[in-house]
Amino acid sequence: MAAVSCRGVTKRYITGSTHVLALRGIDLDARMGELLMLVGPSGCGKTTLISVIAGILDHDEGDCVVFQHDLRNLSQGKKIRFRGKNVGFVFQAYNLLPTLTAAENVAVPLLILGEGRLQAQAKAKEMLSQVGLKDKMNALPNQLSGGQQQRVAIARALVHEPRLIVCDEPTSALDADTGRLVMEGLRHNALSSGRALIIVTHDNRIFDFADRIARMDDGRITLIESQVASA
Repeated sequence: MAAVSCRGVTKRYITGSTHVLALRGIDLDARMGELLMLVGPSGCGKTTLISVIAGILDHDEGDCVVFQHDLRNLSQGKKIRFRGKNVGFVFQAYNLLPTLTAAENVAVPLLILGEGRLQAQAKAKEMLSQVGLKDKMNALPNQLSGGQQQRVAIARALVHEPRLIVCDEPTSALDADTGRLVMEGLRHNALSSGRALIIVTHDNRIFDFADRIARMDDGRITLIESQVASA
Protein backbone atom coordinates (compact mmCIF):
# COMPACT_ATOMS: atom_id res chain seq x y z
CA MET A 1 0.00 0.00 0.00
CA ALA A 2 1.32 3.45 -0.93
CA ALA A 3 1.40 5.91 1.93
CA VAL A 4 2.64 8.67 -0.39
CA SER A 5 2.25 9.01 -4.14
CA CYS A 6 3.94 11.90 -5.99
CA ARG A 7 3.39 12.44 -9.70
CA GLY A 8 4.93 15.31 -11.63
CA VAL A 9 5.52 17.38 -8.50
CA THR A 10 7.20 20.74 -9.01
CA LYS A 11 8.16 23.47 -6.53
CA ARG A 12 9.48 26.97 -7.28
CA TYR A 13 11.04 29.45 -4.91
CA ILE A 14 10.70 33.11 -5.92
CA THR A 15 13.00 35.77 -4.45
CA GLY A 16 12.53 39.12 -6.12
CA SER A 17 13.13 38.52 -9.81
CA THR A 18 14.88 35.21 -9.21
CA HIS A 19 12.99 31.94 -9.77
CA VAL A 20 14.54 28.69 -8.55
CA LEU A 21 12.94 25.41 -9.64
CA ALA A 22 13.67 23.18 -6.64
CA LEU A 23 11.59 20.17 -7.73
CA ARG A 24 11.35 19.30 -11.41
CA GLY A 25 8.57 16.74 -11.93
CA ILE A 26 9.05 14.30 -9.06
CA ASP A 27 7.52 10.80 -9.40
CA LEU A 28 7.89 8.82 -6.17
CA ASP A 29 5.95 6.39 -3.97
CA ALA A 30 6.58 5.63 -0.30
CA ARG A 31 5.09 2.36 0.90
CA MET A 32 3.70 1.27 4.22
CA GLY A 33 6.13 -0.89 6.18
CA GLU A 34 9.30 0.34 4.43
CA LEU A 35 12.17 2.70 5.08
CA LEU A 36 12.81 4.88 2.03
CA MET A 37 15.95 7.03 1.94
CA LEU A 38 16.41 10.15 -0.19
CA VAL A 39 20.06 10.79 -0.98
CA GLY A 40 21.92 13.26 -3.17
CA PRO A 41 24.10 16.38 -3.09
CA SER A 42 23.24 19.44 -1.01
CA GLY A 43 20.71 21.68 -2.72
CA CYS A 44 19.24 18.93 -4.91
CA GLY A 45 15.74 19.27 -3.42
CA LYS A 46 15.61 16.52 -0.79
CA THR A 47 14.42 18.66 2.13
CA THR A 48 11.99 20.52 -0.13
CA LEU A 49 10.49 17.20 -1.22
CA ILE A 50 9.95 15.85 2.29
CA SER A 51 8.53 19.23 3.36
CA VAL A 52 5.96 18.94 0.54
CA ILE A 53 5.18 15.34 1.49
CA ALA A 54 4.75 16.33 5.16
CA GLY A 55 2.42 19.21 4.25
CA ILE A 56 4.81 21.89 5.48
CA LEU A 57 5.23 23.34 1.97
CA ASP A 58 2.72 23.53 -0.89
CA HIS A 59 3.88 22.34 -4.30
CA ASP A 60 3.11 24.22 -7.50
CA GLU A 61 2.21 21.52 -10.02
CA GLY A 62 1.52 17.79 -10.06
CA ASP A 63 -0.06 15.58 -7.42
CA CYS A 64 1.24 14.66 -3.96
CA VAL A 65 -1.24 12.34 -2.27
CA VAL A 66 -0.70 11.26 1.36
CA PHE A 67 -3.05 8.54 2.62
CA GLN A 68 -5.48 9.35 -0.18
CA HIS A 69 -5.45 13.10 0.61
CA ASP A 70 -3.94 15.78 -1.61
CA LEU A 71 -2.91 18.22 1.12
CA ARG A 72 -2.89 21.11 -1.33
CA ASN A 73 -6.68 20.77 -1.59
CA LEU A 74 -7.21 21.00 2.19
CA SER A 75 -7.86 24.25 4.03
CA GLN A 76 -5.05 25.41 6.29
CA GLY A 77 -6.89 24.25 9.40
CA LYS A 78 -7.68 20.82 7.97
CA LYS A 79 -4.11 20.44 6.75
CA ILE A 80 -2.73 21.20 10.21
CA ARG A 81 -5.09 18.67 11.79
CA PHE A 82 -4.27 16.03 9.18
CA ARG A 83 -0.54 16.56 9.62
CA GLY A 84 -0.83 16.53 13.41
CA LYS A 85 -2.60 13.18 13.36
CA ASN A 86 -0.79 11.39 10.54
CA VAL A 87 2.75 12.77 10.19
CA GLY A 88 5.74 12.78 12.55
CA PHE A 89 8.67 15.01 11.51
CA VAL A 90 12.21 14.70 12.90
CA PHE A 91 14.08 17.95 12.19
CA GLN A 92 17.82 18.11 11.57
CA ALA A 93 18.22 20.71 14.34
CA TYR A 94 16.06 18.68 16.79
CA ASN A 95 13.80 21.74 17.50
CA LEU A 96 13.37 20.83 21.17
CA LEU A 97 11.87 23.52 23.39
CA PRO A 98 14.72 24.56 25.71
CA THR A 99 12.62 25.26 28.81
CA LEU A 100 10.78 21.92 28.71
CA THR A 101 12.05 18.60 30.02
CA ALA A 102 12.53 15.63 27.71
CA ALA A 103 9.15 14.20 28.77
CA GLU A 104 7.42 17.55 28.30
CA ASN A 105 8.92 17.96 24.82
CA VAL A 106 7.73 14.50 23.79
CA ALA A 107 4.23 15.18 25.14
CA VAL A 108 3.74 18.31 22.98
CA PRO A 109 2.13 16.58 19.93
CA LEU A 110 -0.38 14.83 22.19
CA LEU A 111 -1.31 18.06 23.94
CA ILE A 112 -1.80 19.76 20.58
CA LEU A 113 -4.18 16.96 19.59
CA GLY A 114 -6.19 17.57 22.77
CA GLU A 115 -5.00 14.72 24.97
CA GLY A 116 -5.14 15.27 28.74
CA ARG A 117 -1.88 16.33 30.36
CA LEU A 118 -1.50 13.32 32.65
CA GLN A 119 -2.17 10.82 29.88
CA ALA A 120 0.14 12.70 27.51
CA GLN A 121 2.94 12.66 30.09
CA ALA A 122 2.47 8.92 30.68
CA LYS A 123 2.70 8.17 26.95
CA ALA A 124 5.71 10.45 26.60
CA LYS A 125 7.56 8.64 29.39
CA GLU A 126 6.76 5.25 27.84
CA MET A 127 8.09 6.40 24.47
CA LEU A 128 11.28 7.77 26.06
CA SER A 129 11.78 4.39 27.73
CA GLN A 130 11.45 2.71 24.33
CA VAL A 131 14.26 4.87 22.90
CA GLY A 132 16.52 4.18 25.88
CA LEU A 133 16.07 7.44 27.82
CA LYS A 134 14.20 6.21 30.89
CA ASP A 135 16.73 7.96 33.14
CA LYS A 136 16.51 11.30 31.25
CA MET A 137 12.79 12.06 31.63
CA ASN A 138 13.34 15.28 33.59
CA ALA A 139 16.48 16.50 31.81
CA LEU A 140 16.41 19.75 29.87
CA PRO A 141 17.75 19.69 26.28
CA ASN A 142 21.01 21.45 27.28
CA GLN A 143 21.65 18.62 29.74
CA LEU A 144 21.56 16.00 26.98
CA SER A 145 24.14 14.90 24.43
CA GLY A 146 23.46 15.30 20.71
CA GLY A 147 22.48 11.64 20.39
CA GLN A 148 20.14 11.89 23.36
CA GLN A 149 18.50 15.03 21.97
CA GLN A 150 18.00 13.24 18.65
CA ARG A 151 16.29 10.33 20.43
CA VAL A 152 14.01 12.79 22.25
CA ALA A 153 13.12 14.29 18.86
CA ILE A 154 12.40 10.81 17.49
CA ALA A 155 10.25 9.95 20.51
CA ARG A 156 8.31 13.18 19.95
CA ALA A 157 7.74 12.23 16.30
CA LEU A 158 6.49 8.76 17.23
CA VAL A 159 4.44 9.41 20.37
CA HIS A 160 1.16 10.21 18.62
CA GLU A 161 1.49 7.06 16.48
CA PRO A 162 1.58 8.73 13.06
CA ARG A 163 1.35 6.56 9.97
CA LEU A 164 4.17 8.47 8.23
CA ILE A 165 7.48 9.49 9.83
CA VAL A 166 9.75 11.91 7.94
CA CYS A 167 13.33 12.61 9.08
CA ASP A 168 15.80 15.24 7.87
CA GLU A 169 19.43 14.14 8.41
CA PRO A 170 18.78 12.29 11.70
CA THR A 171 22.42 11.15 12.09
CA SER A 172 24.38 14.04 10.55
CA ALA A 173 25.72 15.34 13.88
CA LEU A 174 26.31 11.93 15.48
CA ASP A 175 29.29 9.62 15.62
CA ALA A 176 29.01 6.28 13.82
CA ASP A 177 28.03 4.17 16.85
CA THR A 178 25.43 6.65 18.12
CA GLY A 179 24.06 7.07 14.60
CA ARG A 180 23.52 3.35 14.23
CA LEU A 181 21.82 3.16 17.64
CA VAL A 182 19.49 5.96 16.61
CA MET A 183 18.70 4.24 13.31
CA GLU A 184 18.11 0.87 14.96
CA GLY A 185 15.63 2.42 17.39
CA LEU A 186 13.95 4.50 14.70
CA ARG A 187 13.57 1.60 12.29
CA HIS A 188 12.29 -0.76 15.01
CA ASN A 189 9.78 1.67 16.52
CA ALA A 190 8.50 2.94 13.18
CA LEU A 191 8.34 -0.17 11.06
CA SER A 192 7.34 -2.73 13.69
CA SER A 193 3.94 -1.02 13.58
CA GLY A 194 3.80 -1.08 9.78
CA ARG A 195 4.28 2.65 9.23
CA ALA A 196 6.08 4.41 6.39
CA LEU A 197 9.45 6.01 7.09
CA ILE A 198 11.21 8.52 4.80
CA ILE A 199 14.73 9.68 5.69
CA VAL A 200 16.81 12.37 3.98
CA THR A 201 20.50 11.70 4.55
CA HIS A 202 24.05 12.29 3.32
CA ASP A 203 25.30 9.65 5.76
CA ASN A 204 26.36 6.60 3.75
CA ARG A 205 27.08 4.78 7.02
CA ILE A 206 23.34 4.19 7.45
CA PHE A 207 22.38 3.31 3.87
CA ASP A 208 22.11 -0.38 4.79
CA PHE A 209 19.04 0.39 6.97
CA ALA A 210 17.00 1.33 3.89
CA ASP A 211 14.60 -0.92 1.99
CA ARG A 212 14.86 1.42 -1.00
CA ILE A 213 17.15 4.34 -1.84
CA ALA A 214 15.92 7.14 -4.12
CA ARG A 215 18.79 9.18 -5.53
CA MET A 216 18.14 12.85 -6.33
CA ASP A 217 20.02 15.44 -8.34
CA ASP A 218 18.96 18.90 -9.53
CA GLY A 219 15.37 18.53 -8.34
CA ARG A 220 14.79 15.13 -9.97
CA ILE A 221 14.73 11.49 -8.94
CA THR A 222 17.51 9.91 -10.99
CA LEU A 223 17.47 6.32 -9.69
CA ILE A 224 15.56 4.14 -7.20
CA GLU A 225 17.39 1.13 -5.82
CA SER A 226 15.93 -1.74 -3.80
CA GLN A 227 18.05 -3.57 -1.24
CA VAL A 228 17.86 -5.91 1.74
CA ALA A 229 17.79 -3.69 4.84
CA SER A 230 19.58 -4.34 8.13
CA ALA A 231 17.33 -5.74 10.84
